[in-house]
Amino acid sequence: MSDIGISRRPQGWLMGVREAVPLLGGYIPVAISFGLISTQAGFSTAETMAISTLIYAGASQFLFVGMIASGSPLWLTVAMTLLINVRHVVYAPNLAPWLPRSRWWPWLMHGLTDQIFALAHSRLPQLPESQRVGWFFGAALLAWLSWIAGSLLGAVAGEWLTSRWPLLGEVMPFALPALFVVLIVPRFTSRRWAAALSTSVAVGLLCTLIGLTNIGIPLAATCGAFCFYMVRLPETTTPDRGGRA
Repeated sequence: MSDIGISRRPQGWLMGVREAVPLLGGYIPVAISFGLISTQAGFSTAETMAISTLIYAGASQFLFVGMIASGSPLWLTVAMTLLINVRHVVYAPNLAPWLPRSRWWPWLMHGLTDQIFALAHSRLPQLPESQRVGWFFGAALLAWLSWIAGSLLGAVAGEWLTSRWPLLGEVMPFALPALFVVLIVPRFTSRRWAAALSTSVAVGLLCTLIGLTNIGIPLAATCGAFCFYMVRLPETTTPDRGGRA
């Protein structure tokens, strides 16, 4: 297959931008929250922007600034951040069958987040191969820029926003969980995915109830991934749109 240039597929990337717009309802409030928390933890606006631009890892960023602010060793901070992101080991093999050969993918993978993965896993199989690189570029770029913009807004005006509209401060912590729920629910059409997701939810809830909040996310993700790869269940009559399980 020939290399597919992003600039030659305007329809693909415009479609990706348009279809990623609903994600902003979850990205921007959480990014504002991160920007506010980061500056409160002692990071400058420039440092906050660098974290959101280069690390760009959602929950891992909250963990990173929290552990640095609390004086945790750098090696432990890096290890925990990487441990949370081990879920990408599951993402890559599930997207690989739908990725046409292109030199752009190593650069575009910086934009692979939980939400972009969920959207891409459903949409890429439905797109012609010639539009997939462009679509991923548009969707990932919009999400990345919105996260950076939200982080900047939170760092610069987060305290003013929450003092002027106190309800905003109460709503922001629920934006990310709500976004995940919306993305996860469609996967329950597959028994294999349902088993993996249910395992992750149960393990995460158990860890929270017994006070193991720090290890809960990576442990739940690991157990869910193990369940997905090890358990084989007969499919429901509704086919999995990702073509798996």
